[in-house]
Amino acid sequence: MDELVLLPTPQRVETLGGAYTGGFTVDDDAVRVGHEVFNKREGYVLTLRDNAVSVEAADGAGAYYAKQTLTQLKRLATWGVALPNVRVTDWPDLAHRGVMVDISRDKVPTMATLRQTVDLLASLKVNQLQLYTEHTFTYAAHEVVWQNASPMTAEQVRELDAYCAERFIELVPNQNCFGHFERWLKHPAYADLAETPDGFVDAWGQHRPAGTLSPLDARSIALVDGLLSEILPCFKSNRVNVGCDETFELGQGHSATACAERGVGRVYLEYLNKVIGCAKRFGRAAQYWGDVVLEHPGLVSELPSDAVALLWGYEADHPFDEQAQRFAEAGVPFYVCPGTSGWNSFVGRTPNMRNNIARATKGACEHGAAGLLITDWGDHGHWQPLPVSWAGYAWGAAMSWARGANGALNLARALDLHVYRDRAGVMGRHTLELGGAYRLCGKPIHNAAWPARLMYEPVVDLPHDVTACTMRNAAEAVEAAIAALPRARMERNDAELIQKEWQLAADLFMHGCKIGVARCDANRAPIAALAANVRQSLSRALGELITQHETIWRQRNREGGLIDSAGRLRKLQQMYAAG
Repeated sequence: MDELVLLPTPQRVETLGGAYTGGFTVDDDAVRVGHEVFNKREGYVLTLRDNAVSVEAADGAGAYYAKQTLTQLKRLATWGVALPNVRVTDWPDLAHRGVMVDISRDKVPTMATLRQTVDLLASLKVNQLQLYTEHTFTYAAHEVVWQNASPMTAEQVRELDAYCAERFIELVPNQNCFGHFERWLKHPAYADLAETPDGFVDAWGQHRPAGTLSPLDARSIALVDGLLSEILPCFKSNRVNVGCDETFELGQGHSATACAERGVGRVYLEYLNKVIGCAKRFGRAAQYWGDVVLEHPGLVSELPSDAVALLWGYEADHPFDEQAQRFAEAGVPFYVCPGTSGWNSFVGRTPNMRNNIARATKGACEHGAAGLLITDWGDHGHWQPLPVSWAGYAWGAAMSWARGANGALNLARALDLHVYRDRAGVMGRHTLELGGAYRLCGKPIHNAAWPARLMYEPVVDLPHDVTACTMRNAAEAVEAAIAALPRARMERNDAELIQKEWQLAADLFMHGCKIGVARCDANRAPIAALAANVRQSLSRALGELITQHETIWRQRNREGGLIDSAGRLRKLQQMYAAG
């Protein structure tokens, strides 16, 4: 039984004695579906005995998930694992188990990549997918916003929606409706809708461009209503994620007087209710990010009971338990939303990801969450390749399906078997090792790894615990781990591409380490003060990485957004040249 690694691990596996010697085809007459045979939603009983397979399922989804488990068992047998006669009794802990993919910073996947992602998620028993959208949909009257972004079209959304439905995945529309409107408000046609048209100074003293709609301007809600009226008919889902997170400048511009009189939280809630009302008008139940309301805890009890709060946080110690309890006690339905920890890291932050998701699922299961949504962001250019996210997808799917059964999951082995399909058993262990290298750089930082931060924020000061020695140690760990990957024997059509993607991720990480070493060796000087030969060497190396980034980007993603993503790297290269 030690080798019977399934992803997710089922709720209960019983050996029946003897060895299973039959095939893996399930005839229609061997499948019984209905609550009278199994009464747990999406659950199933899969029995392998001697030379026969049978399935009892609560519903169509349960029968589908039984077949996913059967596919994994067949893979084990093909790879030489001796299977016992076995009965798998399985059902999900959480009704809604989702993944959200960022398609707005700056990476919009091709349809082939989206279908591949859906296939992976379906095999992991994920039943909800969201594509985080700010500007990447072809809104008819707003071409100036999306014209260079290679956006999703209505036809493509409908096609993907149908593809998901066939695999028991609900494609949930996702359109931010309050904050994160930078891509809109930078255009003259929309600039006067901004809370602060001339931008604002954030909590860290940095000037930032306008990103939040003015909540008191009737045209803001009219714009949102128009967007929803166009995008929602492309989806069969009766839900919509309206975003409304990180409204940083609220109260600093047009709404300053109202916020001073009624409070920032009150003004926010009034606008949120208007957006929820728009969703209702189109027959959709709204989901919204819960971060702003959590800053005004007195308003939690006033939140609508027919909309779902999305409680997000991406660090290992995020207080999901406390937040979940607060919303549960107020009778407000909620999801917990941890992350893959892939963004701002190049190679991932695997230990952080695992603890973040484990903590989230604990809060979800103990306080009655409606679901869990694994978020996969693309901050600062979406530099991380897609495979960096797969461990987070897999761990989140496992823990949201059966938290108790999967806490001790051998994730490396599970990734080898059911994600990478690597007969050599290399990819799982070494990708997790790559995702742990950030800890060697110094004290971990919020929502990032030091090598990535040194590249997207080149002027950042280095703390004393980040040294030339720690950066060299991290780079050496990544170099050692990536050196093992060519030994993999992946049975996938994109095996060669996966190798290249991980090599790029490792090379970017090691380049960030080189910056750290150079600055530490120069008494923590800024890049401009480094010796000319050091800057020239860094510039040449980065030029090669930019070319590699552009080439690999085009293998899974559309052209739109690449100029912005690569442009961030070119700005760093210009800093090397400027001196």
